[in-house]
Amino acid sequence: MSIIGIIPARYASTRFPGKPLVKIGEKTMLQRVYEQSRKAKLLDEVIIATDDDRIADHARSFGAKAFITGHQHPSG
Repeated sequence: MSIIGIIPARYASTRFPGKPLVKIGEKTMLQRVYEQSRKAKLLDEVIIATDDDRIADHARSFGAKAFITGHQHPSG
């Protein structure tokens, strides 16, 4: 059995739109969360689930698997 971690990363947040793409130092918040998640010994894989192509493209740029969620999924 494989254990997969899923990171929800919405662009259209009402409190902070675009939050996953905000830079913290040299990396975005999303990249930092992904890299820390990959260190978890129990996870076989980490995937980013997002509602936005900008986030998916960014995730793929640093080697993460990213999937676009459906429009019927209003939140994480």
